[in-house]
Amino acid sequence: MRIVRFAAQGRTGFGILKGDVVRRLRRSPFAGFIGPGRLFPLDGSSYTLDGVKLLVPCLPSRVVGVGLNYHSHSVEFKSPPSSEPLIFLKPSTAVIGPGENIIYPPGATRVDYEGELGVVIGRRAKQVSRERAKDYVLGYVCVNDVTERDIQKRDGQWTRAKGFDTFAPLGPWIETDADPDNLKIETRLNGKLCQSARTNELIFGVSRLVEFISGVMTLLPGDVIATGTPAGIGPMKPGDVVEVTIEMIGALRNYVTI
Repeated sequence: MRIVRFAAQGRTGFGILKGDVVRRLRRSPFAGFIGPGRLFPLDGSSYTLDGVKLLVPCLPSRVVGVGLNYHSHSVEFKSPPSSEPLIFLKPSTAVIGPGENIIYPPGATRVDYEGELGVVIGRRAKQVSRERAKDYVLGYVCVNDVTERDIQKRDGQWTRAKGFDTFAPLGPWIETDADPDNLKIETRLNGKLCQSARTNELIFGVSRLVEFISGVMTLLPGDVIATGTPAGIGPMKPGDVVEVTIEMIGALRNYVTI
């Protein structure tokens, strides 16, 4: 099931996308979420996909990023794999939706794409075991963990480099039925394939990440875990188009501007 957040006829809301038809939900999919398999009540109105504007599919209080979570990226970054997840935060103000612009910050010298699988938390999660972790997940999205690479190297910690406004594109929708443990993920820059991997190559999988992160901080409905990027990172510049595609989920396309 694909859950979208959209604008149409002067209203915004959530809906279910099937084919090219969006059917509006009566309320937020996070309201009363108790785990996978839930049926979402509809309000009876529907729209064609080309008659709506897709918005960022959720409004997280934060995006929790995971660094160096593919062996290939650890090698690329010349850093040994960690014995536990390396986490960082991206603020809610960094979040943008499909088709929106990634703003190249003034004075930036290298802004990189990082295609990732995102995990959307469906209900309040605190100290969740990995055995129950997926009971707390509403679904999955494409994420671009945009990073100012030179600032990251200079600062030695990652908040500023990854926290600029527009540096967390999410979308294009939330897919509830994908198996997150074995999905193909690819990133293209101006149509050229730059990253390609499968999520079964993650060092720490989705269930372990939910367990670990919820043991550190309480995750709220709509929060997103960005699970890490594979090898193939590289710079973008104004005028570029970057697209993150994940099997069973879809494609997230954004544009780089100044």
